Amino acid sequence: MSMQATTTAPLFSARLTPHRSLSRRGMWMVVGLAGILALIPGVVFFAMGAWPVIGFMGLDVLAIAWAMHASFGKGKRGEEVTVWKDRLELVSTGAKGQATTKRFDPQQVRLVIERDFNERTTGLLLRAGGVDTRVGAFLHPDDLSSFGKALGSALRRARA
Repeated sequence: MSMQATTTAPLFSARLTPHRSLSRRGMWMVVGLAGILALIPGVVFFAMGAWPVIGFMGLDVLAIAWAMHASFGKGKRGEEVTVWKDRLELVSTGAKGQATTKRFDPQQVRLVIERDFNERTTGLLLRAGGVDTRVGAFLHPDDLSSFGKALGSALRRARA
């Protein structure tokens, strides 16, 4: 069965993104606060003659700024899952903005739900032809569970 673009409306479409509890402005506020808090003991040690401590405190603030910036870079990740009657499309966007597209036949793909010993959803896989593709790995288990239910329902509708 060939998978060609259709002009019909999708049965299901979802955009998955990692949760961000801190805005970019908030991130710079945290880094600024860390700088101010590092400056206080730095000045005290400078007054006592231990001036190299200021450099190490500055390195700590730079490390915090770098870690926060790297975390925000990973926040650009995302996935878009779209189900049509004749295909399922998964577009994954990496932290650097590169996008990869995978297409599946809804008749041949299987949604596999991984669970832990407490029956909480820990992973979602699209299995087709012996190859597993992980979906929504960055989602919270509750979000992953509700997304898995919605995607499973959409796949059942596409098969009908």
